[in-house]
Amino acid sequence: MRSPLFTKLSILFRRRPSVSWLVLCLVSVFGLIALLESSYSSTFDSVASSTNPDVYTSYRKLKKLVRNDYLDLNSLSVGANWIKDIGFCGKERENYVPCYNVSANTLTGLKDGEEFDRHCELSRGQPHCLVRPPKDYKIPLTWPAGRDIIWSGNVRLTKDQFLSSGSMTKRLMLLEENQIAFHSDDGMMVDSVKDHSHLIAEMIGLGSDAEFLQAGVRTVLDIGCGFGSFGGHLLSLKLMALCVAEYESSGSQVQFALERGLPAVIGNFISKQLPFPSLSYDMVHCAQCGIIWDSKDGLFLIEIDRVLKPGGYFILTSPTTRQQQDSSTSAKKGSMSIPLEEFTKKLCWSLLGQQEETFIWQKTVNSQCYSSQLSIPICKGEDMQLYYQPLAHCISGTSSNRWVPIHDRSGPLNSTDIEIHGVDPDDFFEDSGFWKSALRNYWSLLSPLIFSDHPKRPGEEDPLPPYNMVRNVMDMNAHYGGLNAAMLEASKSVWVMNVVPLGARNTLPLILDRGLAGILHNWCEPFPTYPRTYDMLHANGLLSHISSQDCSMLELLLEMDRILRPEGWIILSDTLGPIEKARMLATQIRWEARVIDLQNGSDQRLLVCQKPFTRK
Repeated sequence: MRSPLFTKLSILFRRRPSVSWLVLCLVSVFGLIALLESSYSSTFDSVASSTNPDVYTSYRKLKKLVRNDYLDLNSLSVGANWIKDIGFCGKERENYVPCYNVSANTLTGLKDGEEFDRHCELSRGQPHCLVRPPKDYKIPLTWPAGRDIIWSGNVRLTKDQFLSSGSMTKRLMLLEENQIAFHSDDGMMVDSVKDHSHLIAEMIGLGSDAEFLQAGVRTVLDIGCGFGSFGGHLLSLKLMALCVAEYESSGSQVQFALERGLPAVIGNFISKQLPFPSLSYDMVHCAQCGIIWDSKDGLFLIEIDRVLKPGGYFILTSPTTRQQQDSSTSAKKGSMSIPLEEFTKKLCWSLLGQQEETFIWQKTVNSQCYSSQLSIPICKGEDMQLYYQPLAHCISGTSSNRWVPIHDRSGPLNSTDIEIHGVDPDDFFEDSGFWKSALRNYWSLLSPLIFSDHPKRPGEEDPLPPYNMVRNVMDMNAHYGGLNAAMLEASKSVWVMNVVPLGARNTLPLILDRGLAGILHNWCEPFPTYPRTYDMLHANGLLSHISSQDCSMLELLLEMDRILRPEGWIILSDTLGPIEKARMLATQIRWEARVIDLQNGSDQRLLVCQKPFTRK
């Protein structure tokens, strides 16, 4: 977006201005900068050391404006070298998710379900363009209202699709004039989410679901999460529940969950392992998720065993399983002859209980149990950096230092827990202190921009300052998850998707053991999510990292634009060279961008951007 001074100059000259005028303007700009710097120092303290961060004042805003006007004048003087803006994609790409092109996958000969899997190599070479929001898109409602009510124009579900959907869909949500309301947690359903959660707690021997944390359950993988209501309830209990569901061209579970501001990511149980290390989750939940668990010689169950921590729980709610159980017990009372139950024995799982359609198994805490089961071999080596590898017919994690039963963990990680991950505790705690200070600076920096300078939306009145515009944040280079932990300690009402880049030090096991959401990802490829699903993107050192990986910075920023909602925020921290390159590319993508010098004697810079709300 061009500055007011640049616009006025353009109107005044109507053509490229003469050299004398440019020289006069540049001299004036330099003089004003010098005057401002002599009167008002730039006191945005070092993110690493400040405990009382400054906020923008009117003078600092004026100085920023003048500096950017100077850069605009430089661009104006270049003339023919002016950078061309990147155009917008067509309507067909409003909900575009790269790597999941079923038609293209089918044409290459992929079959047996693999055509629905992730194949990024077939998405390369697409023309660069910006994914626009749908015509009726509106900024999501703030929490907590936005968790239960979303704008129908923001998701890919038409009224006709809703009317032709199953009865379960109609029970879970109500499609009104331009909104979708979710009623799964207000007592209107016979089997509410709260009742389901309470039932699970009772079946594993707890008094109520409020005791999940005391029982060692902090992280939950919710497979085929529907519209995210179960995960939303667990979030209210201070558990981190991540929804994983397959890509869907319309009515997507992941898109609905993220639009409600709930954690979700696209992932399939078809032919590849999930992008998580072994021993990642305390509980895996599948409520009518549509997966035939005993197919493919039990490969799907082996994958569940891989990501479950010792002593973790697998909850399965399925009418089909109940029918199989009924027919099995009637044929031979007291036996467990159905394939699913036979295979869980080979995995050293214990069936804790069954009530109606719900079954709960617990993974063994004895790693030696697998050695006595000769039918499934033990995997060789560790799987620390598994990234969409083929499903493996072997048991993982038994020799890992991280084989710690969930019941033995309590509270934050201590020095012994941290050393298990090969991390120096001093480095870990220093990193934690750094991000506490950085968060205070970030919030001070963004608060006046969000609450005071929030752009007026076309055709609407000036918005009132919202209580919480940011519901979710993606930390694209999360390291130890320090930013996420700092937000939790500061009681910020947001959740964070912690991404560990492929090729960087794999700290994802540590992040997950902290009870946080995280995923391994190659930033040379698109992220497995739908457009407009995150409110803020943060990356520290990622620009330098992708340069070392020979990845395109332009394609990375275009991917960030795709997954960021309109009026969302970007904070990039890196050295001067990558930041300046990113700032130049940000103008092509039409972001409003400001570079901030941390004034700490280093070449570290912040690039703070906002994505505009571009209407059709």
